[in-house]
Amino acid sequence: MTDAAAIDAVNAWGSAAIPGFDLAAFVRATLAEDLGEGGDITAAAVIPAAARFRGVMASRDAIAAAGLPIAEAFFRALDADVRVERLVEDGARVAAGTELLRIEGSARAMLTAERSALNTVQHLSGIATLTAAYVDAIAGTGATLLDTRKTIPGLRLLEKYAVRMGGGRNHRMGLWDAAMIKDNHVAVAGGVEQAAARAKAAGIARIMVEVDSLDQIEGALAGGATWLLLDNMAPAMLRDAVARVAGRVPTEASGGVRLETVRAIAGSGVDYVSVGRLTQSAPAADIGLDFAAI
Repeated sequence: MTDAAAIDAVNAWGSAAIPGFDLAAFVRATLAEDLGEGGDITAAAVIPAAARFRGVMASRDAIAAAGLPIAEAFFRALDADVRVERLVEDGARVAAGTELLRIEGSARAMLTAERSALNTVQHLSGIATLTAAYVDAIAGTGATLLDTRKTIPGLRLLEKYAVRMGGGRNHRMGLWDAAMIKDNHVAVAGGVEQAAARAKAAGIARIMVEVDSLDQIEGALAGGATWLLLDNMAPAMLRDAVARVAGRVPTEASGGVRLETVRAIAGSGVDYVSVGRLTQSAPAADIGLDFAAI
């Protein structure tokens, strides 16, 4: 495998696209998982070494595209001379039948990389497409759509990138970049105000506090909350909560948000709506890759 080819692909893409993501390492580990100890025994047995293929990756549904530069890196990792024409940029919304990528190169390499490339694009485009549907649903409300930490272990950076490609924004990236005080923290700390005060005393700048009742709001603010997560509240209750907060800190609605309910929730006046299902439950986009011998 050619690490340099994968690195070249990410350099052409722009390494700032996913801060902290090591594309070459991801490609290497993903292909190694598929190849195992024996390699692609089917391609080696059936496809002549000198055979060349031309292929087209296309969407069968209307989607928001994400992950195409990563797919390109898979093909380049196995065939440094592969010709790739990216027809769509990540973040673009395209109609069913749109060609996304054209490739030409070693038939064996293309067949070996095919599933890893498709899995990645299908998964990430699925997240971007679902995110775009939620973004459209809350358009004009003034609220911003956020993701959560409900991501597949090891894929968080990629999945949160896909959310951005769908028009959403990222919440916390992990446990390290903000305090998030939830009901279990509150139970041990002895109350919402005490929990927030402890986070403030620890020198934490961003202190997000989950409240599930209106009477917790003042305590959370008194303790030093810089953000309130309004958990599992109906729109009427959310409006009351927003009025009580009165702009002192940002407000976020969270918990059980679905596509059919998100607009009413966003219309309550909250600043943000977070949706776990963007990364937890997004269906894979229907994308195919068809090859023809040259």
